[in-house]
Amino acid sequence: MPSSLWRTSDYDVGYRPGADAPRVVSRRAGQRRRRRRRALGTAVVVLAAVIAFSAVMASRHSPAPVVSECSAIPYGGAAPSGGGTYQLDPDQAQNAAIIAAVAQKMGLPDHAVTVALATAMQESRLSDLPYGDLDSVGLFQQRPSQGWGSRPQLLDPQYATSAFYGRLVQVPGWETLPVTVAAQDVQHSAAPTAYAPWESMARTLAAALTGETPAGFSCHLAGFAGTVPAPGALTSAAASEMGSQLIGVPVMVKTGWRVASWAVAHSWQYHLSRVTFDGWMWTPGSGKWVHSAKAAPTSTVGVA
Repeated sequence: MPSSLWRTSDYDVGYRPGADAPRVVSRRAGQRRRRRRRALGTAVVVLAAVIAFSAVMASRHSPAPVVSECSAIPYGGAAPSGGGTYQLDPDQAQNAAIIAAVAQKMGLPDHAVTVALATAMQESRLSDLPYGDLDSVGLFQQRPSQGWGSRPQLLDPQYATSAFYGRLVQVPGWETLPVTVAAQDVQHSAAPTAYAPWESMARTLAAALTGETPAGFSCHLAGFAGTVPAPGALTSAAASEMGSQLIGVPVMVKTGWRVASWAVAHSWQYHLSRVTFDGWMWTPGSGKWVHSAKAAPTSTVGVA
């Protein structure tokens, strides 16, 4: 018996494979069924279109989820109209700020910050890793067995950064060496050119976090980390990392922007709702530096 469909003058005759005999269907009945199937198919298409349209409209009216991230711009200005930005999560931002602050504390030039940032970006993506190759840990993946310090010390970003700079300044002519060469002379990595791709980002971050780029560093926060810190925790951290208390005291413009950027980078942990300097104000909800009447044109960095 054939398995295909054929037609007679008055009937459609079809064979179902495995059936004992052909089934006979009135042509008119078959047409009615086909019309019903077409109508049903049209209704399904219309329903799908309605659902798709509703989804689009809902997406237009539903606010996008806010994520916490920080960024540095490769030029001055609080509201860039073009160009790229380099983005970090709040933990990475705080570690980057510590790297910049420790250099200032040790009296090192901005080039040291660029070298250290490029190194930490390659070694740990600016994360305080509790693991690594062999016994390597921390921001710079330093090894206790190689004389860098104990494991708990190397998991302290301040200590790890100080240890890195301590070896960097022992490299002859490091101040004028290319970033990747200086980094390799400290790290002795199996991939000596791996630091080069991070140089542009490192320079941009260094310029923002050392105050060379005014209002060059900001964070847009959806919330804060953990519980509200104890009173005085921020100022204690500032004195420890920067070497002196520079919040709320008169400072030069470049120093002021360095301190303001440090405060913004620490805002996620210390729950800061506002940072002000030189007539500018940053808030976590806006994630931007803007001119504000609330931020008096003073030479002191204010936090709230």
